[in-house]
Amino acid sequence: MNPSTAMATVVVDELVRNDVRQVVLCPGSRNAPVAFALFEAANRGELTLHVRVDERSAGYFALGLGRASGRPAAVVCTSGTAVANLHPAVLEAHHSGVGLLLITADRPPELHGTGANQTIDQRGIFGSAAVTVDFPVAERRAGLNPVWRGLVCRGVARAETGRPVQLNIPFREPLVPTFGDEWPDQLVGRPGGLRWTTSSAARTVPGNRVDFPLPARTLVVVGSGDAARATSAASVAAKAGWPVVAEPVGAAAAIAGGAHVLRGGPLLLGTGALPESLQPDAVVVVGRPTLSRGVRGLMDRVPVYGIGDHPQWTDPQFVATHVRGWLDQDDLVHVTGHDQGWLAGWQDAEDAAAQAVAALLAAEPWPTGLHVARDVVAGLPPGATLFLGSSNTVRDVDLIARHRVDLAVHANRGVAGIDGNLSTAAGVSLGGGAPTYALVGDLTFLHDANGLLIGPGEQRPDLTIVVLNDDGGGIFSLLEQGAAEHRASFERVFGTPHGVDLAALCQAHGVKHTEAATAADLRHALAPEPGLRVVEVRATREGLRDLHARLRAAVSTAIA
Repeated sequence: MNPSTAMATVVVDELVRNDVRQVVLCPGSRNAPVAFALFEAANRGELTLHVRVDERSAGYFALGLGRASGRPAAVVCTSGTAVANLHPAVLEAHHSGVGLLLITADRPPELHGTGANQTIDQRGIFGSAAVTVDFPVAERRAGLNPVWRGLVCRGVARAETGRPVQLNIPFREPLVPTFGDEWPDQLVGRPGGLRWTTSSAARTVPGNRVDFPLPARTLVVVGSGDAARATSAASVAAKAGWPVVAEPVGAAAAIAGGAHVLRGGPLLLGTGALPESLQPDAVVVVGRPTLSRGVRGLMDRVPVYGIGDHPQWTDPQFVATHVRGWLDQDDLVHVTGHDQGWLAGWQDAEDAAAQAVAALLAAEPWPTGLHVARDVVAGLPPGATLFLGSSNTVRDVDLIARHRVDLAVHANRGVAGIDGNLSTAAGVSLGGGAPTYALVGDLTFLHDANGLLIGPGEQRPDLTIVVLNDDGGGIFSLLEQGAAEHRASFERVFGTPHGVDLAALCQAHGVKHTEAATAADLRHALAPEPGLRVVEVRATREGLRDLHARLRAAVSTAIA
């Protein structure tokens, strides 16, 4: 057996022993030793192997597997630009706190600086976004087995803390198995039956306590992050009588804590006309809220207390006065009084806003993004999983959809790019096992069209992708560049119409395509069905800015 084959055999064996059971492989030459070892391990039933041809999609697919399963998944690629294509998924994993193993094959040292194909300095290529574990080049000598195993263990242990970890492994030729002399060490299994594993138990709760006053008129904002932290903070809100504004990915955890989570909370905050009776004296921010300008605007006006352990908590205005790791019922001693009308006033505003939204949408021709967001969330079967694409779709759900505790909701909100969303959703589906739905815009869909590229022998997710196709970048209509004075340049450089036939694209990939022309069509299409399919809803961007202006005005009038 040659040294590269031996090292790859040990690496894969140690991954299995550390309970890394989901591996995504991208084909290549330099990573061939690992590919052979993974194929054999999968055939023995020791792990589940997924093969993808696009490294960028593969990285996001592995991210989705890890996000849904709670265990780090691994993605394996060859050297050179293949490694660079993992970078977007690494950044998302880093900022989301999701563990991810990146097994990057490298050229041996003697080939660096020689002009050899696909040879770059890829050690530490991800910078501060990933921990790098460098492997030595394999040699034919005894005593290296524990070194290789120890490096794998070190990488898995770091990934279990919610970090991306790069295992950078240089391989010398030959890169395919050879047969002859036996290897001097035992390659499979640790000598004497010893099994090195890292704990898969949940991380311990940070011990730092809240030590600042919490006013009776406090508002809690829950973003993405640790569900247990959100539930604990919500239990404090429930006891103290505080309303909670939760983004879609954090709503179920907050409701589990017994708090009242406001429907359309960001819409209430974004009207610019919040009555004095609803102005909080403090805001407690749990995790990382990233969606609403209304929430960010509120944080400019009152003291902000952050609850979270990620080093990059959401505070772009630098207004947080305290940041602690946890908030639980022991901290109720710091709540100064109780305002009986505080929560009731927010509930009245919530009801008035919901009636205003329903009236507006009833008078508006179907479909708009708001219609589709409302109808998709309402129409999913109990126990389903929902992945929300970036840009308008996740924001539309945030604005008007009713919170459902019987749905698991995911989104890539670490850096919130539109890349890799279909692949992440597919990974969430296979990692979690429940019927999964994704709601995305057309540009998000097209940006990761390779997420539909699944080989005939590969496991296919039970994933329904609902695409709101308004032929371009609808979100820019709602931003500053969508104002009337920029109309001349808008359509080409921001609207970016594409004219792609999504049905033909799906047909080319062998993916079922359905068009939902009415709300009834959409409800019918949301019935559970195995396999991968696309439901397209065609809409227009014309009038989108005006619709949202009228929505804010209607809510402002309702809560005044």
